[in-house]
Amino acid sequence: MKAPALPLWRMTRVRYDRLVDAGIFGPDDRVELLDGLLVAREPQGGPHAAAVGLVRAALEKVFERAHHIREEKPIALDARSEPEPDLAVVPGGLRDYVTAHPSRPVLVVEVADSSLALDRVRKGGLYARAGIVEYWIVNLIDEVLEVYRDPVARASRAGGSRYRSVRLLRRGATVTPLAAPRARIRVEALLP
Repeated sequence: MKAPALPLWRMTRVRYDRLVDAGIFGPDDRVELLDGLLVAREPQGGPHAAAVGLVRAALEKVFERAHHIREEKPIALDARSEPEPDLAVVPGGLRDYVTAHPSRPVLVVEVADSSLALDRVRKGGLYARAGIVEYWIVNLIDEVLEVYRDPVARASRAGGSRYRSVRLLRRGATVTPLAAPRARIRVEALLP
């Protein structure tokens, strides 16, 4: 006999932020809000942490003062989602987000090994639904950069939002972020 599905209670981003502000979640509570559900964030192994640092270094060379790079910081996607991507390139400076998290990053990057399916399907769908124009997955399993562009948002919370353009770039290839059209980043610079 198959166990019945557990009923889930979805929370709003406003309520989640109140819990964070009240200190309910501490630094050791690695959770993020995805489509109203609290989801445990995977711990980072050595290759994952190295890749996050490599991607950050590459992006910092590319993006000028009009943007800054956020590492593992929340972005306010919609009323039910506040993911903490490995990296997000957001317009403006640090002080522009003192009172609220950014909601319109120009690029979101996840580094994936054990979280690859979650990053592709669940987070990819949320980012597409929110209209994030460019989303990268540094896929450590296959040693490729997955570049997602041209979001197709659908109103359904059950999913359906996706990216129309998906490219897999291997070592030797280069990528140009949409928000930095003169830049060229070597894929191997992003991989440990």
